[in-house]
This record gives sequence, C-alpha cells and structure tokens, in this order.
Amino acid sequence: MNGVGFDPVSPDSLVEQVERFHRCGRGHVVHFCAAHPTVVARSDHAYREVLNRGLNVPDGMGVVLALRLLGHQAQRLPGSDAFALLCERSVGAGLRHYLFGGRPEIVDHLRQTLRVRYPGIRVVGAESPPFRPLTERELSEASARIQRAGTDLLWVGLGAPKQDWVAERLRDRGSAPVILCVGAAFDFLSGAKRRAPEWMQRSGLEWLHRLACEPRRLWRRYIVGNVVFAAVVLSDYVRPGRR
Repeated sequence: MNGVGFDPVSPDSLVEQVERFHRCGRGHVVHFCAAHPTVVARSDHAYREVLNRGLNVPDGMGVVLALRLLGHQAQRLPGSDAFALLCERSVGAGLRHYLFGGRPEIVDHLRQTLRVRYPGIRVVGAESPPFRPLTERELSEASARIQRAGTDLLWVGLGAPKQDWVAERLRDRGSAPVILCVGAAFDFLSGAKRRAPEWMQRSGLEWLHRLACEPRRLWRRYIVGNVVFAAVVLSDYVRPGRR
C-alpha cells in the first residue's frame, strides 16, 4: 500500500517471526505502521526503501481496512500490544531488552514498570536520545552501548518516520538482532499517557482519542493525513489494471 509492503501477522506469528530473527543473529527491523508513514513513503522513495527492508505490521485500523479493500488479508496489531506480548513471552527465554526513546523520566518509569509487570524480565539498558536529529557519532556511541549490554530486543520509541530511520542506522551498525519501532508505546506502557478505551481500540477509533488528547500536535497527521491516505487508497482501488 502506497508502495509499502505489509506482512499479515497475528500475535502468535509475530512472536514466532521475532524468534526466527533472533536465532538468525543478523539485524532485523520491525515497523508498526499506521496510515501516516505510508503517506510519507508514497512520495519519499528513500523512506519507502527503509520500510520495505523490514517487517511491516499493520498498526492502524485505517491501514487494515485499506489492505482488505485492496484484496489482502490483514489484522491490526498495535505496537503497544506487541510490546507487552513480547515482554511477557521473553521472560522464560531470558531475552535482554533495551529501551531507546522518550523523555528521560518516561523511559526510566517504563523500565521500572516493566520489571513490576513482568517479574524476571531483563531490561539491560535504557536511554533517552536528544529530540534533534542524531549525529553519526551519537548513533555509533549508542550502538556500542547497546551491543555491550548484550541486547536481544531493541525497542525504539521516537515516533514515525524518525524512529524508522534511526532503527535502520542502528541495524547497519549491528546494534541488536531485533529492532522494533513502536512509536507511542513508551508513553502508554509507562502510564505517561492514557490509551484509548478498549471499545475505541476495537472499533478503529484510537486515532480519534489521540487527536482529542493532543490536537495541536496531531491535527495535521490525523485530519490532513487521513484524508490524503483515504484519497490515495481509493485512487489505487479504482485505477485500471489494479492487482
């Protein structure tokens, strides 16, 4: 969709795929994509290539409905849900987690929250990078810290598209076997922000809850972005020769 290839995964199949990535040992990136990243990728060839080098999981209900309209199987799996699931499943395996993103107080609180919620979880590192673009030196130094910690699962919570670029550059440096871009999951799981009620999550209205909570920051992404997304999806659907 919009030039981005999506992977039809369920919660269980995602766990299995992450386990395969981990056994492989080479760097793999998992992106949890809502509508906004695909709109950016449609006009940004380099960003589209970054997404398509990884595993793309449908995060937003808009993406799921669009994929179904275009004849593909799709199931929504938000980054926050995947984060919680993989943390729970990793305890018995002893996998080591590293948190990269969010404000210092959020990432520190998230680290503590994970240890309480998932007794025995191994969180081997947590850091809050600068809000500005990271320099090559900063990325190399961060990668060295992540590697020294023996990281298995590296969680990047910087928001799209920044987190996808950062994850790709950390992958190129061999930072961890599995790098997962989970957007606002740090805020939700740490309790810094309240997630939408379950009925809104099930009905695909979680974006509306986020817009209501942060209208000044998110109005362009959700109002303008969703209109553009719907328009291009319908254009692809009705064009001659559509596969």
